[in-house]
Amino acid sequence: MLRSLVYQRLALLAACAVFISNSPNGDHSAASAPTDAGGSIADPVLVGAGDIASCISSGDEETARLLDQIPGAVFTVGDNAYLSRGLHNPFPCYDASWGRHKSRTRPVPGNHEYEGGYINAYFDYFGRAAGERGKGYYSYDLGQWHIVALNTMIDAGPSSQQGRWLGRDLSQSRRLCTLAYFHHPRFSSGPHHTSQRAVDLWRALARAGVDVVVSGHDHIYERFAPMNVNGNVDQRAGMREFVVGTGGASHYSIARAARNSEVRNNTTYGVIRFALHDRSYEWKFVPVRGGRFSDAGTGACH
Repeated sequence: MLRSLVYQRLALLAACAVFISNSPNGDHSAASAPTDAGGSIADPVLVGAGDIASCISSGDEETARLLDQIPGAVFTVGDNAYLSRGLHNPFPCYDASWGRHKSRTRPVPGNHEYEGGYINAYFDYFGRAAGERGKGYYSYDLGQWHIVALNTMIDAGPSSQQGRWLGRDLSQSRRLCTLAYFHHPRFSSGPHHTSQRAVDLWRALARAGVDVVVSGHDHIYERFAPMNVNGNVDQRAGMREFVVGTGGASHYSIARAARNSEVRNNTTYGVIRFALHDRSYEWKFVPVRGGRFSDAGTGACH
């Protein structure tokens, strides 16, 4: 029965017409910008979520239908696909939903890719778009924004290979605005709460003046007030963190609100859409059909 379900979902594949360039070997590249209805260049859009595909859940099919209607670059924040009994590689399940947007997707891995023993399948599936094999971190430019994709499943300390690369990458960027994404959230009201895996990355990003951080891991949606390197509110120069583990795998409970949490929801699958302007951004959590929760706002780069 499981095999039949996989085959049914593979039949849903469609071609995606939006192209985004690759960033192999940890280098950064420019990504294509969408156009508006008149054919002129519009401010770029970045849209995505994490904790996505399972062969025993239809939530990822619902969120994939949202992507069908939203142009721009797609990102994932890890746990892209989940193992089910009898499967050694879950990416056919991902491929049957979010896979139709693979050509415009820039992913990062999560703990399930590593702990489930299919991290090689992850790199095989996404290829050069996932960064250098074994590293999984890279950066690219999207309009006037610098985008940094990081890997919380390998060492990210200041003296690590990833940490040193991140320091160089951020210092060399000439973009005013920067967004970073990775799997484990630094702060969360979900069952995982604060993740030690993200501590070093948070410090490096905050000290470099990054504007937005997006993570997953906890299967909830959450938005935090802008915070500084110590996790204290800083409306002028702080980073705003979003937890978007709403890609469709399942929902987690929210035991208590974390400090500086502004909005939380654990009942609605969906994706977050960023409109990236030259000196500011707009965010909108887009729920799946029938979902009653949404969240939207604006922020300025610093």
